[in-house]
Order: sequence, then structure tokens, then C-alpha cells
Amino acid sequence: MIQSLLFILVAGAASWFTWKGFSRVLQNINLGKPETIRDHKALRWRNVVLIALGQQKMFKNLLPAVLHLALYIAFVVTQVELIEIFVDGILGTHRFFAPQFGGFYTFVISSIEVLSVLAFVATIIFLARRNVLRVARFQKPELKGFPSRDANLILLGEIILITGIFCMNGGDKVLQARGVEHYQLTGNFAVSTWLGPALFGGLSNATVGTIERFGWWLHLSTVLGFLCYLPYSKHLHIILAFPNTWYARLTTNGHMQNMPEIQKEVRSMMGLPEISTDSNSGADSPLNGGDGGGLEFGANDVFSLSWQNILQAYSCTECGRCTAACPANITGKKLSPRKVMMDVRDRAEEVGAAISKGQGAKGNYDDGKSLFDRITPEEIHACTTCNACVEACPVMINPLDIILQMRRHEILTQSAGPAEWLPMFNAIENAGAAWSMSEPREAWREA
Repeated sequence: MIQSLLFILVAGAASWFTWKGFSRVLQNINLGKPETIRDHKALRWRNVVLIALGQQKMFKNLLPAVLHLALYIAFVVTQVELIEIFVDGILGTHRFFAPQFGGFYTFVISSIEVLSVLAFVATIIFLARRNVLRVARFQKPELKGFPSRDANLILLGEIILITGIFCMNGGDKVLQARGVEHYQLTGNFAVSTWLGPALFGGLSNATVGTIERFGWWLHLSTVLGFLCYLPYSKHLHIILAFPNTWYARLTTNGHMQNMPEIQKEVRSMMGLPEISTDSNSGADSPLNGGDGGGLEFGANDVFSLSWQNILQAYSCTECGRCTAACPANITGKKLSPRKVMMDVRDRAEEVGAAISKGQGAKGNYDDGKSLFDRITPEEIHACTTCNACVEACPVMINPLDIILQMRRHEILTQSAGPAEWLPMFNAIENAGAAWSMSEPREAWREA
């Protein structure tokens, strides 16, 4: 009875903290401008299944893909045992499902144990890659401090979770073999049937029972702790990868959304008739100044980005594949697509926290800062718009879209930009070509 009450108290507190954390993330995502995304539903669901669930894009790099898959499957399947822990915790029972499913129960728990061993191996390798081998994409400046600790904390948490599983199952198997009351027979598990006696076989029943309960509570508290921590961690991607791939824009890589005001002026200048815009194409999207208000081109803060851009920032796994593929970064330039996404997320966190404290509202918030305080002009100018980062991302995040929007704001709203770009802009405006020429652009046709 005491254990059931304690379980309900702990689980209830963890659920409340988790709900608060996810509510904060949702509030921050909604700081962005509204954008309707509902086209090509079949293709979007295909992306969810193949890319978010099936991790299709991960397998461009085989070794980490296989290790990540082992960790991912183990995490998902282990939750089956967690369901039983919740049932036992509420009802005060022990292995509630064992008599219900018989041999199938033994198979499921054995599968969890085998996957847990594979996950343990993968976790050790991941820790070594980050901290011993020091893989280059994990040593970039943007990962110093909390991002690096965050990754290691989650990996250490995985080891603690696995420890809890085998303490619980191993102790259980020893007590079952001794015929201790309350520990009903469950068949032979793949690992703990021999690991339990090997580790705990020489201990008293009371000690083994304590180890078994310790493992049970360790497993439960690690999962609940992980859920509470998740909204503050890069590992939020295990949930947001699914909506992120569904809402990802399906236009061809490199496609740039039109700005209605600019498009109208250009067509008028060239004597072309106006054309209607497709609401699903983004041509009249409010993120490009199409909301009918004062002309504000591109984006300089989270409020002028789409909520979809901010969702992508929260979905970032910080794996660094985008930065590793970026030719600007490879050649030593300051640009890191991963940092761009992290900066957008951090800015959303900063603004969201201030608004929650009553320091303004979405429509009128102004702290004198913007994304340009985090992402420098040097970074956005270095981008070659090659889409290498977009292609490399395993969950369909598009850092280029944010870079282009910030460029547009800098050039069209701030009338700024690199001095070496200005002759090109003047030439396009005056001669209709990137190179200034004394003759009209189409004079060659008359020759």
C-alpha cells in the first residue's frame, strides 16, 4: 500500500513537471508567425514513416546509423516493460502480465534484455566517439558547455536505465529460483536467467529483494526523470522528429519563396501581368511580409519566422551532419548550420521566458535584441545556398530557409549587406543583369 501511494505521488509529480515543460516548448513554437501546412498528406505521412520512424536518412553514415537504431529500438521496446511497472505500481502487484501472457511474456522480456545489451554497447561507443575519439563534428564551438554535457548526461542515463533493468530482472530470477513468495515463475529470460545468479546468487533473500526493488525504482525514476528533462534537452527530437517531418516543406531544395510586394514591383517594371498566388506555395506567406502590415521583409527575430522554423529548431538533434557537410564551414568560415538552429531555439527560449514573466506579449515584445545578436552577418553571408545542410539533416530540418530570411531582412529592410554585393544589386536594378554593361541586356539579339 505504501509503495502504491509513493508510486502515485512520484509519477504524478513527474507528469506535472513534464506537462509544464512541454507546454513551455509549445508556447515558444507559437511565437512564430502562423503558416498553414496541409497539402500532400500522403507524401507527408510517407516521410514520417520512412524518415522519422524508419530513420532512412541516417543510413548515409552506416556505423552511427546502426548504433543509433539499436539504441532507438531498445528505448521504444523497453517501454513495454514500463507499462507493466506502472500497472504494478498502481495495483501493488508484481509482474502483472506474466500469468496473462505466459510464454509470450518471456519472449518479450527476453527481447528487451537482448536489445538492452545492444543498447549498452552502442552507448559505450557513442560516449567514446564524443569523449575519447573526439569526432570532429562534436568538437565545434557551439557544443561547448551545456550541449556537450546534455549529450553525455543522456548517454549516462541510458546506462543507468539498463542497470535498473538487469538489477530488477536478475534479482527477480534469483528469488524465483528460490521459491520466494510473491516472485512467480516467468520462464527463462535471455540474459538475467544466468546474469542474476552470477551476480546475486551468493546473497541473502533480503539483500536480493532489496536489489530487485532498487532496480525497479531505478528503472522507473530514470524514465520519469528523462521525461521531465526532455523538454530542456536536444533529445526532444525523439518526439518532435515526427511532427517536424510531417510539416517539412516539400518544395525542391533550393526553392526560394517569393515576396509578394517585390514580385509585384518586378512584374510591373517588366510590363508583365500580375499572377495569383497559391496559398500552399508560401508565395503569400506572412513570413515574407504578406500580412498586409508595414513592409518588413525577411526575418530578424523569432516573431518574423514561421512557427515551422521554430519547430525545426526544437527538433534539431545537434548531430552536426549539416555542419560537417557545409562547404563554408569546411573551408574555415564561421558559418555552422547547426549553430543557426541552436541560436533560433535559444532565442525562442529567451523570449518565451521573458513573456512568461510578464515582460511583454507576442504582439509588442521588444527587449532591444534580435537573432542578429546571436547569428552574425558574417555567418549568413558565408552561406553558398548549396543545400548541403538540408540534404544532410536526418529529420528534414532546413537551416538555409532561416539564413535566406535573415539575408532578406538585412538587405531589404535594413538596407545593409556586404559592400561587395552592392555593385551586383545596382547592376541588376539598372541593367537587368548581375554584371554592369553599357548596352541593354538583350542587345545581342539585335546584332
